Amino acid sequence: MTNRERMKAVLNGNVTDRLPVVEWATWWNLTVDRWNKEGVPKPDGPDTLQNYFGLDPLRQIWIAPRGKECPKPAHHGAGIMETEEDYEKILPHLFSEESLESAMETAKQWAEGHERGDFATWLTLEGFFWLPRTLFGIEGHLYSFYDEPELLHRINRELTDFHIRCLEKILPVFQPEFMTFAEDMSYNHGPMLSKALFDEFMLPYYREVIPLLKEHGVKVLIDTDGNVEPLIPWFQEAGIEGVLPLERQAGVDVNRIRRQYPEWIMIGGYDKTIMHLGEEAMRQEFERLLPAIRSGRYVPSVDHQTPPDVSTEQYRVYVKLLKEYAKNGK
Repeated sequence: MTNRERMKAVLNGNVTDRLPVVEWATWWNLTVDRWNKEGVPKPDGPDTLQNYFGLDPLRQIWIAPRGKECPKPAHHGAGIMETEEDYEKILPHLFSEESLESAMETAKQWAEGHERGDFATWLTLEGFFWLPRTLFGIEGHLYSFYDEPELLHRINRELTDFHIRCLEKILPVFQPEFMTFAEDMSYNHGPMLSKALFDEFMLPYYREVIPLLKEHGVKVLIDTDGNVEPLIPWFQEAGIEGVLPLERQAGVDVNRIRRQYPEWIMIGGYDKTIMHLGEEAMRQEFERLLPAIRSGRYVPSVDHQTPPDVSTEQYRVYVKLLKEYAKNGK
């Protein structure tokens, strides 16, 4: 099977020769810096490190609603607006054709290799929790549900229109195997908002965008860190079919999720914090994941980016074990 066929088959719950062997998240710059010092070549293309370590290439296209000239926050977590007047000022830098044109150009460049099956692809759209947070800032966003509800609805209405405009252009010519809504709406104890707020400010917009994706055979996932388990029923109501990264540090258990949600797609779940401890610790972690690996619709992978305390040699051991379990655990 090709890389593309294999990924598609697993996401659909079909039998494959083996599971995909991927690192879904690009590596931390500090991790790559360390590996460069240890002799790993510097990336000069989308598949450099994947090919070097013997992974299956997986490429991502992120369609950002913020243009390059959009104002930047003063620091991480800060906002760039507070009121509707502020929003009007930055609106010329939002929802433009710039990001779509870039995505279309990338899709055209990748089309031949993707069609041939050399690599699988995924598409990312900024979600209805994510974009408002980047505009209001973390604290301001949480207040906005109560202080600026009309403005919050307006932002998500215009974000929905942007997503639909983008998808109507890109999907007829380029169909990724799956997509993610970037959200990060959960932390280590659960969701950052109530079900009532999710239903009012997010659910209606998901329900407008998701059918268009499914019409083109794209599996719809959500990217949210932390303890995602309480939110899975919320996502299912919206039509979402799976999740990544399934962070172990937040107590997420992929085997428990599989027992509760047999058809749910999962990517990630491998505890990144044990990778520096050596082969035995890494094998024990794969053994923990084995029931989920054998259950289908699961792509085992690091539960976020590989941290810089992992040496090149340790990462080679991880990839060796990943290939072993991808083949024997299928």
